[in-house]
Amino acid sequence: MSSHLAALGGNNVSIRDNDINFSFDNPALLTQATDKCLGLNYTSYLAGINFGSAIYSFNLDENRYLAVGMQYINYGQFQETTENNQIVGTFTANDYALNLIYAQKLTEKWTVGATLKPIYSAYESYTSFGLAADAGVSFSDDVSLWSAGLVFKNIGSQIKSYYSTDGSQHTESLPFEIQVGISKKFEHAPIRVSITANDLQSWNLNYLTLNTSTYTIQNQSTNFGNTLFQHLIFAFDFIPTSNFSITASYNYRRATEMAISSVRSMSGFAGGFSLKIAKFQAGFSVAQYEIGSLAYNFSLTTSLDNFGL
Repeated sequence: MSSHLAALGGNNVSIRDNDINFSFDNPALLTQATDKCLGLNYTSYLAGINFGSAIYSFNLDENRYLAVGMQYINYGQFQETTENNQIVGTFTANDYALNLIYAQKLTEKWTVGATLKPIYSAYESYTSFGLAADAGVSFSDDVSLWSAGLVFKNIGSQIKSYYSTDGSQHTESLPFEIQVGISKKFEHAPIRVSITANDLQSWNLNYLTLNTSTYTIQNQSTNFGNTLFQHLIFAFDFIPTSNFSITASYNYRRATEMAISSVRSMSGFAGGFSLKIAKFQAGFSVAQYEIGSLAYNFSLTTSLDNFGL
């Protein structure tokens, strides 16, 4: 994800502006303003893991927009050993997803979009290939300064699995997800607030727990309020000028899942800023996904129009 999306809590499907990186989350967020925009993103994660993305967009005409992007995760280098712990070599593990994005403006307020995502994984000698698609819609009212979005993510299937059992491929389902979000800018204040709801295809997001005395698996019990807030991300943008902004967010689900009793943590919180430098928009954000480690996100975006291309 981009530094701005990371600072927004990891997801946002409703903000429609000239940030090309938002089309990774909602293809309908491609706009006429993202023509010839280039976005580069990098995240330094724990244990030598890093991930990032690159995206470029161009307009077919005033109402139809295209973008091509690539996302990757590099899990680092691993030692290959025998069962006796003798080192015999090293190997790597990587994931890649190509994003072919199309959006079409229906009216001044409504835009629809779709993304086709071929996905490839290579873990040591094990490889897998899948094909997914996203479908989204975006609403934006320049008068009331409200915007909203709805996305159906990862519609598709695994085509080639990592391994086979008795001649039959061990296929896994893709993480299908429904997301919806709203954003509101204030006319007389440089503030924008967003609420994004994730995983709407499933109400109870608690993990299964194992009862070791009877070896049965059961769902964790939870109250309505806790379950509701596990779906929600709350975010805040302070935008005093078009050249500078500050973002902060709170992801309740991340905070509760990463919590450890009697240990203080900033898990669930994320924040960052964006600054225009010459012809580039530079972004930086930091988020804590687990106790004891921070993830640093860097982004650089520009428009080729700035260079007369």
